[in-house]
Amino acid sequence: MEGSLTSVVIVVIAAFLIPLLLHRFKLNAIPVVIGEIIVGLIIGKSGFDLIEKDMWLQTLSTLGFIFLMFLSGVEIDFSAFSGGKNAATLPNGKKEPNRLKVATVIFIGILIISVLLSYLFVFAGLVDDVFLLTLIISTISLGVVVPTLKDAHIMKTAIGQIILLIAVIADLVTMILLTVYVSLTGGGGGNMWLLLILFAAGVLLYFIGRRFKQKTFFEKLSRGTTQIGTRAVFTLILVLVGLSESVGAENILGAFLAGTLVSLLAPNPEMVRQLDSFGYGFLIPIFFVMVGVDLDLWSLFSDKKLLILIPLLIIAFLISKFIPVLLLKKWYDTKTVISSAFLLTSTLSLVIAAAKIAERIGAITKEMSGMFILVAVITCIITPILFRKLFPRENLQERKRKVSLVGANQLTLPVTRELSPKLYDVTLYHTKLDKADKQIADSLFKVKEINDYEVITLEEEGIFTSDIIVFMTGEEEINTPLAVEAKNRKVDRVIARIESPQLQDEVREHDVEVFSTLLSTQALLRSLIESPAVMRILTNQENSLFEINMLNSQFEGMTLRKFPFTGDVIFVRIFRGGESIIPHGDTELHMNDRLIVTGSTEYVDELKRELELCEWY
Repeated sequence: MEGSLTSVVIVVIAAFLIPLLLHRFKLNAIPVVIGEIIVGLIIGKSGFDLIEKDMWLQTLSTLGFIFLMFLSGVEIDFSAFSGGKNAATLPNGKKEPNRLKVATVIFIGILIISVLLSYLFVFAGLVDDVFLLTLIISTISLGVVVPTLKDAHIMKTAIGQIILLIAVIADLVTMILLTVYVSLTGGGGGNMWLLLILFAAGVLLYFIGRRFKQKTFFEKLSRGTTQIGTRAVFTLILVLVGLSESVGAENILGAFLAGTLVSLLAPNPEMVRQLDSFGYGFLIPIFFVMVGVDLDLWSLFSDKKLLILIPLLIIAFLISKFIPVLLLKKWYDTKTVISSAFLLTSTLSLVIAAAKIAERIGAITKEMSGMFILVAVITCIITPILFRKLFPRENLQERKRKVSLVGANQLTLPVTRELSPKLYDVTLYHTKLDKADKQIADSLFKVKEINDYEVITLEEEGIFTSDIIVFMTGEEEINTPLAVEAKNRKVDRVIARIESPQLQDEVREHDVEVFSTLLSTQALLRSLIESPAVMRILTNQENSLFEINMLNSQFEGMTLRKFPFTGDVIFVRIFRGGESIIPHGDTELHMNDRLIVTGSTEYVDELKRELELCEWY
């Protein structure tokens, strides 16, 4: 018992220290999960052999694996499959392609080439299993692609969405292929029809969850110590994991299915953050450290056949992605296409899953399983770095943040003119205006008429693709459901005009920002009485307070003392998560910091472009 707890403590301490060490030595290009596997190699069989594997670590590692597959399902944004967006014009003047069609065609190409390459390996006598090798070559790591796209600030651009869609499709298809592989290879070929029970249960649970989610009592029970939403998620995971094992499938299929159901139900963003924190903060690091612990590199390197396979597999991964991605040459430059192909070559979670499962059912040896995992680790170290180096910085352009104001009134009309046109692309939407009002609006403001405020109408107008949506119609009963729908569709920021305290609490649960005329007027009057000097700063058009999001990884970890910007701007406050920081010379800037600054509009706009709106196309 003492030995087992000692091993758990070593693994947990290692998982805690890894991100600190990566940050300290500025190794941000290496994904944390890769660092966890490398540290596992050091403390495991390939290194000092400090870990004594037993029931404790086996259970925690298995739970981490299940939770990883669950969160992989949650990461799938099914709204990306909607084709309601009109084709935009790319910076090179060409019309952007249909994202879903192009992504589908590219993945089909990846799958076909993976099959051909797998047969070549079989004919060469290097491997025996075409199906397994096809699955491993064709898969793409969504867990590596998503943070890399976010770090490069291209997640919402056309090329970013195409790369994301290819990875999402690959994740879905290869998970299904893995299930079929296990059913056929594991001796359950005659029971594949039992999988229909699992999927039927998933559909049933989806409709039950959808119905309960709409109940007001469910919202009330989601707060405080009850946290019914979190309880429901863990119940869903365990039910589907148990059911998948009962029908002869792998437990990770049930976990992945649970994740996709949660994604479809569009949960509260705060709850998703809590699940992410629990998974990536505790269970999942233990799993990845144990992956490294179990790898025995010395026995792997002693087998010449496996040594030959490592570079050949890496080449196969590259070929399978590069050839299909060449289709993008029709719209994008060579550097963009090549760097995209490198990023799509990254593989990790599903390769580890396939290798571990194939080893367990006796389809491959332990050494072969280790070789597949090692290749996946190598690709995840190399390909994101190559993507960052090769993605064309010369095409760096200012990206205006798209703002949609829904509802024309005395508040929104002036705002369309006051927001800086250098930073924001603002469109004001309103239902059919009276003739006199329409003449005034046409002459002074940019107002786009729509038939109604229905979701389908807003979708057709492409409003849900905005970076910021402000719902300012005169009826809060219209603003409330539209704001919640926008957050469900993963819009970054949603602001809604709502006066009722009950409705305010409801939308805040969905991460909607609330604007209230009454509260704003009260706060303004109180500030004017208590702090007239502050009010002069707030209302001064030339030297007001501004908020800037730190999204440029170039300045990650840089102190304000070394910050190269020389404009007339003063840093007033830095908000980091729930922490409020008074800045000084040695204060470091970190990604997603919210900076409150004051200074002339000209210099603040320049600083915003530097820190917040540098996006790659």
